[in-house]
Amino acid sequence: MEISLIIPSYNRGSILKRALYSALEQSRPPDEIIVVDDGSTDHSAQMLKQEFPQINTIVQNNRGVSAARNTGIQQATGDWIAFLDSDDSWLEEKLATQVRALQQAPETKVCHTEEIWIRNGTRVNAMHKHKKTGGWIFKHCLPLCAMSPSSIMIHRSVFDDVGLFDENLPACEDYDLWLRISAKYPVLFIEQPLINKYGGHEDQLSQKYWGMDRFRIQALEKIIAQPYLSPKNKQYAMQMLIKKARIFRNGALKRGKTESAQHYQHLLDKYAA
Repeated sequence: MEISLIIPSYNRGSILKRALYSALEQSRPPDEIIVVDDGSTDHSAQMLKQEFPQINTIVQNNRGVSAARNTGIQQATGDWIAFLDSDDSWLEEKLATQVRALQQAPETKVCHTEEIWIRNGTRVNAMHKHKKTGGWIFKHCLPLCAMSPSSIMIHRSVFDDVGLFDENLPACEDYDLWLRISAKYPVLFIEQPLINKYGGHEDQLSQKYWGMDRFRIQALEKIIAQPYLSPKNKQYAMQMLIKKARIFRNGALKRGKTESAQHYQHLLDKYAA
């Protein structure tokens, strides 16, 4: 089992070190670490060259986190792909624990773990809606992103099957991929928290974009159109799309945004018929 770790980064030089050290200090380290610098304009390039010369750094023009992760996947040599967001960190036994679990379940191709949430430097409890689980989790993936990129390990054959991250989505690109994966593969879940997930900083995508469900609705439209989606899962996805689209239509009507309201009404007419 060879593991390639991919870390996308954009102007995160000040906190990228924490992520890298947590990867390098693993009891079972990754076989290669790829940092994809997505056109950073801060000191990231200099810091990586001076302090982490052993890391494979790829620099590309700024194209977004999906393009950065996809570049890493395409350049990776391992048969397993792990991700670590530049603002998160791994606990020391993260990879070792996942490797043991996957060796005991050799048919499994996707594995994720529990996480520790830290907001503005303080540990907080995740809300019930963020509860993690394993198995056939497609329905569980519909409301919100049900797996953290920083916790997941995926066999590269899965990407050959379902495709890469959607570079046309500015946010919720992980939600979109998890829908495609969980529609076709069961997921192994490790209940032990093995990552620190940090939040509260201004450059998070969830802080950058309003109404994140706009992008989830796009992802739901995509998955509903897939011929491999089972009838039951298609029904679940349509129900979730209708629920989210109705909320956006009502909000647009309240704000007098007629064109937006018409767009979501069109979706309701299409999927609620």
